[in-house]
This record gives sequence, C-alpha cells and structure tokens, in this order.
Amino acid sequence: MYSALYVGHVMHQRLRPLKHRLQYRVFSLLLDMDELPALHARLRWFSVGRFNLFSLYPSDYGDGCAEGLRAYVDGQLAAAGLQSGGGIRLLTMPRILGYAFNPLSVYFCHHPQGPLQAMLYEVSNTFGERHSYLIPVDPAAPGQGLFMQRCDKRMFVSPFLDMQMHYRFRIKPPQYGDAAVGSRLGVGVDAHDTEGAQLVAQLDAVRRPLTDGALLRAFVSHPLLTLKVVGAIHWEALKLLLRGVGLHLKHRPAAPTEAVSVIPRRAKP
Repeated sequence: MYSALYVGHVMHQRLRPLKHRLQYRVFSLLLDMDELPALHARLRWFSVGRFNLFSLYPSDYGDGCAEGLRAYVDGQLAAAGLQSGGGIRLLTMPRILGYAFNPLSVYFCHHPQGPLQAMLYEVSNTFGERHSYLIPVDPAAPGQGLFMQRCDKRMFVSPFLDMQMHYRFRIKPPQYGDAAVGSRLGVGVDAHDTEGAQLVAQLDAVRRPLTDGALLRAFVSHPLLTLKVVGAIHWEALKLLLRGVGLHLKHRPAAPTEAVSVIPRRAKP
C-alpha cells in the first residue's frame, strides 16, 4: 500500500520582530485516496466518515467534498489543465476521538503515468476558514529530490503576520516500495515579506507501516495530538502578545470565495 504512518516533529521559528522558536512531536497519515475503502475495512482503529479512535471525514477538507476527496482533487486538477486519474496521496492529521485541526494538509498529485505532477497545499486557520494552493511540479525536478515552490498568500492565517506575504515550500516527497519503510519525508513552509523570511516552519517525519499496532502506539505516545496542536498555537500566541508583538486584526479580510488558487508553473522561489 502507498498509505503509511509518519512520525516526527514540527518546528516553528519566528525571525522578526522578535525571535521565537517552538518544536513539538507529531504524527501524520499519508492516505492514498484509492486505498481508503481497504483501510476502512482492514484497520480496527481507523475509519472513513465514521467515529473511531482515528478517522477521516471528507467534509473536513476542500469545499466540504460532498462528492468525495478523490473526485474533488481530480476536479481541481482538471480545472487547472492538469491530468486527473493518477495517484493522490493526502498527508494530514486525522480526527482523533472525533476532533481534528490541520494548519496544513498536503496532497501529492501524480500523473496517470506515475510521476508527481502537482502539490495541493490546503491551509486552515483557527477562524474556521481554509484555502488551497495548487502548484504544478517542475517536470525537470528530480522525482525523489527536494521540490521548491512558492505562491502569494491569499488567506488570513495568523494575527501576527501581515497579508502582504508569500509562501515558499520545500518538499521532500514520500517514497514508495521496498525501500520506503524508514525513509524520511519533509515539508517546509517559509512566510516571506518584503524584508525576507519572517516565519520558518518544518515537518520532518519517518515512514512507518500503517497498522493497528502502529496507530495505538502513536495514540499513546502522542495523546490527543490535535487538541495539543491547537493549545500550543494559542499558548504561543499569548507569549508573543506578552512580549509586545503587534496584531494584524483590524483589517482581517474574508477568506477567498474560491476554494483553490492555481499557481502558474512559472512561479519559482
């Protein structure tokens, strides 16, 4: 199976106007859209669209995905002039005991012939809004190398960051096959303004088989992970406020009306 469990840590580092660093342990699931029915049937502790210790609800993603995650992403690829029908693998934190919050979920979108053709970055904020950025992969980039992409910021995320910024993504995609177990995955996001990088975030994780035993171990070693992520966000925000970092709430714009912003391939870091 392409689906897997990834265990690692997330690092956030603010560079300006005050230096501030946060790091915590996390786990994520890499879920192949075509394998969801088999995972639902095979795993005792994971369900699709149903309450469980771990669960995936399509309504937590995109525009609500009434037609299903696979159809939703295929539709976005087709609307962007890309090939649909290839492998789609979603890196995300599942619901844990019915609760989930994903600051960033990443869809690895493959061409029907196999190569990675695009990344779909789905960003959520604590105001209940989400917006995605669909960025084609440079066909000259190495298949298992480090992919560098960028896009302008379209949705308000943090009250400590201005809207006039752009994101720079650094992606080490998942590996598959016999050599995949124990391999590393990386997702980096830098928020830049006119003066350079203001915030740097990085996920580094190791691939493990997606089994009931692995899920139970992840739950015990990372109890109530999604609640801890939200709690950490608000706790760090309080510390920044106490240190005098200003807020950008006065003119908070509404989220874009469209679910996805398509970024031309020519946009490079």
